[in-house]
Amino acid sequence: MERLGTGIGWRPEIADAVEEMPGVDWVEAVAENVCPAHLPESLLRLRRRGVTVVPHGVSLGLGGADRPDEGRLTALAERAQALGSPLVTEHIAFVRAGGVLTASPRLEAGHLLPVPRTRDALDVLCENVRIAQEALPVPLAVENIAALLAWPDEELTEGQFLYELADRTGVRLLIDVANLHTNHVNRGEDPARALAELPLEALAYVHVAGGFERDGFWHDSHAHPVPRPVLDILTDLASRVAPPGVLLERDENFPEPAELERELASIGTAVESGRTAARRAVDPAPGPGPAPTSGPGQAPGAGGRGAPGPDPRPAGGTEPARQRLALAQTSLLSALVAGTPAPEGFDRVRIGVQARSLAAKRADVVAKVAPELPVLLGEGYRTAFLAYAQCHPMTGGYRQDALEFAESLLLAGRPRNAGVRRELREWWLDRSGPAPRSRRPAVRVARAAQRVLLRR
Repeated sequence: MERLGTGIGWRPEIADAVEEMPGVDWVEAVAENVCPAHLPESLLRLRRRGVTVVPHGVSLGLGGADRPDEGRLTALAERAQALGSPLVTEHIAFVRAGGVLTASPRLEAGHLLPVPRTRDALDVLCENVRIAQEALPVPLAVENIAALLAWPDEELTEGQFLYELADRTGVRLLIDVANLHTNHVNRGEDPARALAELPLEALAYVHVAGGFERDGFWHDSHAHPVPRPVLDILTDLASRVAPPGVLLERDENFPEPAELERELASIGTAVESGRTAARRAVDPAPGPGPAPTSGPGQAPGAGGRGAPGPDPRPAGGTEPARQRLALAQTSLLSALVAGTPAPEGFDRVRIGVQARSLAAKRADVVAKVAPELPVLLGEGYRTAFLAYAQCHPMTGGYRQDALEFAESLLLAGRPRNAGVRRELREWWLDRSGPAPRSRRPAVRVARAAQRVLLRR
């Protein structure tokens, strides 16, 4: 695996600071926020300086019941080629449910949700990963995610699940130590056990990020300083294997560049502490005993990393497993975004916490992709959007969500202020068609007649 070194998540808000930051060997950019035909000048300058750029996908949904969407795979491949990346990364998560497999409306989470650690989910995930690997021009690495809730009746630990995934597909792993901490707080899972069970020779690189605790739950915010427990997990990992790369993630609430540089220094110190511990460790002489036949402790894949081991696919294919997984994921997502009853076996309190978190994230992201809405609606924006979200699950992307929110307000005769309502109506009409409206009155009337009729 290529040695990446020390990295930081590239975001437009800190692009200038990242370019000037000392000691940054590589950056990671959210794939969906980069257009291959119009790469940001900042990324182009970094590339010319020899800084590696890795596209990090967030919407593929490899852990979902459906096979990966060809269009999304093509888009991810285009970004890898445009950036000259040595690999691409995605998440072990599902982000949408419903549709053909369940004969129900498609639902979008707008968030990374945990996959059940079951044999069904593992079979589906392995096939989805293979499909993605065949479509991508560079190796794929997949990331463990943070979770507020746990699936009932899971059959594998996180470490076992990831081990089998890597063994069966040869996929590389992006290990997020902040997510291991999140799952420790929220689900009682031991980070040390997870690290002990992982195939660390499959490690592509490591994520480090901050979060916050509220009402007994840890929220992986990517908007707060990296806490000491996360750095301790990083040290533990570095005592077991030399990470090819370690990257600091920050998505919002950006501090001054000097603070980011201090966090990078703390990460470097944590890694060095792990390496020092590894050098000082004295390996006991192995005692006699039979060698294990499978599981953690052996190198996954008979041919080494990148060469998958035997593929124990179900004899009848994955279709039955996909059907069962689709029903389970749709039931959970419906409870989270559409207010249906919590599926049997789930903690209702956690369902409520996750549902509120998803709605809050929707409000935040819509405010970013359509910044005119909070300007037009003022302090009433958030209250209005959260009320809308309770009755209107997201079925498309965030831009579509913004348009549907505005349309729902207008159909309800809101806002009450006629001037603001008129401005909102103009905003909606300008964006709801396939092309911007013409300023010529006749053309505007013709286009408006083809759209949904809105009455004050």
